[in-house]
Amino acid sequence: MSEHGKGLWLAVVAYVLWGGLPLFFKLLHAVPSLQILAHRVVWSLLLLLLAVVVLRRGKAIRAAARGQTLALLVVSAALIAINWLTYIWSVGNAHVIEASLGYFINPLVNVALGVALLGERVGRMQWVAIGVAALGVVVMAVAGGGSVWISLVLAFSFGVYGYVRKIAAIDPLGGLTVETLLLTAPALVVLGMAMGDGTAAFGDDRRLDLMLVAAGAITAAPLLLYAAAAKRLKYTTLGLLQYIAPTLQLIQAVLLFGEPLRWFHAVAFGLIWAGCALYALAGWRNAKAA
Repeated sequence: MSEHGKGLWLAVVAYVLWGGLPLFFKLLHAVPSLQILAHRVVWSLLLLLLAVVVLRRGKAIRAAARGQTLALLVVSAALIAINWLTYIWSVGNAHVIEASLGYFINPLVNVALGVALLGERVGRMQWVAIGVAALGVVVMAVAGGGSVWISLVLAFSFGVYGYVRKIAAIDPLGGLTVETLLLTAPALVVLGMAMGDGTAAFGDDRRLDLMLVAAGAITAAPLLLYAAAAKRLKYTTLGLLQYIAPTLQLIQAVLLFGEPLRWFHAVAFGLIWAGCALYALAGWRNAKAA
């Protein structure tokens, strides 16, 4: 399989995993969002360190995580923490539709970054596709009410995160490991404070404890897949594939969680998928011509 083909499969699997996250976080609704984030960081770190030891990547990661690369990883760590916390809070407070809107907007942010900062070229039909999808997002944002801040925070934090990780000179495993290390101290402070004031969720219920531990794998796996895909794909292509995750999230919000699907959701959904179809058609024509 070509590197492009590998990148496509890696991205699809990552987005499908992200698309199923609301199901997992709904089961943790009794746990404060900040504690869930802290557990995600701590248990992810243990899993990542195990992978680093098994693959003997420690020396290479230490060599890469210096200077400008380390500075970029500090930025990406802050961005992914903001993204995680906003998303966890939105699921726990019945704003899954707004969260899905954030990830509908995010591909447009990726396309803008790819064109403006990476010099990627977008054809005429692809611009039309992006315009149609953008119109869907505008409809949803204008008619969607006062919770659009959730969508905007999720879209821009993850869009810039992906760009930073793409230009950082470090492999996916190394980058995620360093990011998680940078977030571990604040996470331990959060968990320590929760234990001190008696609000800690961990330790009272074995089922809940296992789910908090599992949050580590659920956090690390799609991020590793996404980072690997970002190294192999054009950023614009990566952005359009991301509609997989918010579509799955929107379906769960309506069918499983009972959030109301209004007319503007249906209009936006149709426009966004029309844009994706046009973008895919343009890519197929380009490949056929080549």
